[in-house]
Amino acid sequence: KAGEKLLSNLSSYQNGHIYVQSLSSMLPVLFLNPKPREDILDMAASPGSKTTQIAALTNNEAFLTAVEKNPIRKKRLEYNLQKQGVRHCLVMQKDSRFLDSSFSFDKILLDAPCSGSGTISLKNAISFEEKSFSYLQKLQKELLKKASSLLKSGQVLVYSTCSILEEENEEVVLSLLETNQFTVLPISLSKEIAVLPTKIEGTVCILPNEFMEGFFLALLQKK
Repeated sequence: KAGEKLLSNLSSYQNGHIYVQSLSSMLPVLFLNPKPREDILDMAASPGSKTTQIAALTNNEAFLTAVEKNPIRKKRLEYNLQKQGVRHCLVMQKDSRFLDSSFSFDKILLDAPCSGSGTISLKNAISFEEKSFSYLQKLQKELLKKASSLLKSGQVLVYSTCSILEEENEEVVLSLLETNQFTVLPISLSKEIAVLPTKIEGTVCILPNEFMEGFFLALLQKK
């Protein structure tokens, strides 16, 4: 936070040439590996960190659809997209679970709403109610199911959360794998990045520490 405050005084930051994002949060887009002219969906896009990252990596040549159901968060998303100079992006105020089935995408990013357990330090520990986990998991599964229906055959989607909990990670991914329509493409990280064990081979869960937030990633290919 202190570093971001210092950066915010720079003209390059104020002009949208710099976007501050945690190291862990950058990984989903890197493994999505977006390319120019691909149709790419960001299902839970606000505040726009990953949408702008996709645009930057494709030299603003991908065709983006960024979805956010909350009107206030949608405005924040639009502000950041404009500030960063993102082009070719359709912004939709909608619950991604109810996107029209006529849509079809080359790649999909689902950085799902979650408990945020990977971002909680021991100094700021909080408790979670079982019903909140039940609601979140139901939402995550429904979003992933919708993503699977909108993805073109042979293409990939990334499912990620800033959670380290199996209920929001492996259990959600397993609900998709049980349809036998997807395979897991293994994610390989530097040995310098500490990880937690996962119950699905090829997925990763980053151990939260002073440098990295806890983060789960699964790279899934549609058969």
